This record gives sequence, C-alpha cells and structure tokens, in this order.
Amino acid sequence: MSMPEGEFAPGHGPAAKVSVSLRAGNIRAVRERVGARGFSAYVDAAVERQIERDLLEEALQANEAASGPIPQPLRDEAAELFRHVKSAPELQEDGWRAYEAG
Repeated sequence: MSMPEGEFAPGHGPAAKVSVSLRAGNIRAVRERVGARGFSAYVDAAVERQIERDLLEEALQANEAASGPIPQPLRDEAAELFRHVKSAPELQEDGWRAYEAG
C-alpha cells in the first residue's frame, strides 16, 4: 500500500517507512548524536529543514527576479549578522547545555 504523500504538507502526515542510502560517516555521526532509536526522527527533521531552505532559496530568487539583485552592502551585513548569531556562546555545544540547565 503506498502513502498518499501529495495530501500532506512538509512536516505533516503519518510516518512511512522508506529506504534511503546514506554515507557511512553520516550514519555514524547521527547514531552518535541520537542513538539508534532517534535516527528516523533526526533524518526526518533534517529533510524538513532542507525543504524549508529550498523554499526560502526559491523565494529569494523570485524576489531578485522581480526587484533586482540585493545590493552587496546588504548581503555583507546579513552575512555578518548570520556569523555573529551562529557563533553565539549559547549556540555552542557546552554553552547550549549550560543555557538549558540554567
């Protein structure tokens, strides 16, 4: 029996078993992070995030097509802001654990 994937938005619907091929290093890294029981949920969340990124990229391209390219100074500012947020201490492994505990 096949799943009616077209009836559900990304992130919704019942779970369905599928077969995928992953590189051994990625499999090891996921298992080290979440164990065998959390593997499917981790991969499902990663797929959902990638779909969101793809949709965002498509929206950015449509915006550029309609309004022209984003000026370089704004691109630079956004890149710097992203680097700053990404390197925030609370987002680092040890900082996040301390943040959750506090």
